[in-house]
Amino acid sequence: MRPPASLRQPARYASVLAGALPVLTFPAAGLAWLAWVALVPGLELMRRAATGREAAVRGWWFGAGFILTAMYWLVPSIGPGLLALAVVFGALQGAVGLAVHRLLHQPATPGRAALALLVVPSVWVSTEFVRSWHALGGPWALLGASQWQHPAVLGLASVGGAWLVSAAVVAANVGVLILLTGRRLPVRLLAVSAVTATLLAGPLLFAAQRAPAPGDTATVALVQPGQTAGPEERLATGERITAELAGRPLDLVVWGESSTTEDLDRSPATLARLRQLTVATDAPLLVGEDARKADGKISKDAVLVTPDGVAERYRKIRLVPFGEYVPLRPVLGWLTGVSKAAGENRAPGAAFHLLHGTDRAGRPLPFGALVCFESTFPDMSRVAAADGARMLVFQSSTSTFQSSWAPQQHASLGALRAAETGRPVVQAALTGESVAYDRQGRRLAALGTDDSGALTVTLPLAAPGADTWYLRLGDWVPYTAAAVTLAAAVGELRRRRAPERRPAERQPEVSSR
Repeated sequence: MRPPASLRQPARYASVLAGALPVLTFPAAGLAWLAWVALVPGLELMRRAATGREAAVRGWWFGAGFILTAMYWLVPSIGPGLLALAVVFGALQGAVGLAVHRLLHQPATPGRAALALLVVPSVWVSTEFVRSWHALGGPWALLGASQWQHPAVLGLASVGGAWLVSAAVVAANVGVLILLTGRRLPVRLLAVSAVTATLLAGPLLFAAQRAPAPGDTATVALVQPGQTAGPEERLATGERITAELAGRPLDLVVWGESSTTEDLDRSPATLARLRQLTVATDAPLLVGEDARKADGKISKDAVLVTPDGVAERYRKIRLVPFGEYVPLRPVLGWLTGVSKAAGENRAPGAAFHLLHGTDRAGRPLPFGALVCFESTFPDMSRVAAADGARMLVFQSSTSTFQSSWAPQQHASLGALRAAETGRPVVQAALTGESVAYDRQGRRLAALGTDDSGALTVTLPLAAPGADTWYLRLGDWVPYTAAAVTLAAAVGELRRRRAPERRPAERQPEVSSR
């Protein structure tokens, strides 16, 4: 029995493979330069489709291939649920296929080419923005994040966040497609101009920025225990590494997410040991607590410990779907039997707030502490900076995905958050990668997934009022993209309904004579 015709189209399978190609631009493959042309094969398959409907289907399969490849490391957590995730989120890219086909299927005119350079990036960014909603999983594998190693390109992020970087990368790909397929000289000149503009926009914005003025600094130690046999050994290893920091001039010591599984409010012996470490290092200690609290619920907290005890705590508010809670557990709870999905939902915090440390000179050191998955959200880092954070501190635990590309991809996001906010970023991970970035997203130091120990780095802090354009303007790029996408959709609907509104033919007049 032959399969349905819809499953016998090689172009659709080619679209899946084309969707996997852009993932090579992310860590660990790290072919960031490829991002500027990696979409072209997929866009060409959409452009060449016989109908708009087929172009949308190819865009859907392209999106599914992208999600499957970019998030393959989720298989241990959600098992076969990853395929469903790819099918659902991949469907969003159907709109990209439709836009490409509508504007570029026929030999492009200068007008349609210009529209494609505006509309296709807008549709792409809109789809990224939709799937970035925390209830749907969050903003993982945004195309703009592929440029994390290039602070000059991240000049775009300081103006429009990762969204503007994504838009520029997509526009460059559309420009290359037009250049390769356009027949008329004005169309090709337009494509060359667009590609040149998108390649130069980031470096020009970066060069136009005023260099961050020298000012206060903070010396931070990131403790990475590495692979350990269990919670007790993990805690002991963290203590040993931290004790070895005694005598160094430090302003803050940071441990990774879930560095202790004890509720420090109800574990006086453990808290006493941590207080002794703060005395020995003469620096407050930020601990990652993953413990059952007095109310019987498990939560993940960033806990600031000083010689006097627990000074402050922040409870993680955005939990990892399936990893820390199962959405619609009565319906999807069966996944816990075929994967490592959370057997019990963690309890989220009520709201984000800063933690307030003190440096060696006794000056206030407010910082935003985000727990693991929260570092992927541009809005959370932006809120922290707007509230007065002088640096951003991320606590991470990716040991479940230790041998995958996930740790490197997660660590790279600090560069985006630094460029977006103008704040230095540090991330302490249990098993790697622990990293530090300056205020413009340049990597200062790192510990890899095979390392264990402490990473000490001196960070130039953000000066009060040193806000980027992205902090001032917020998410103007995705909202503008959504408006352009909506306008394009309305225009397409009106075009399709135009024949229905054609005036009726005039009836011949009947002579009365």
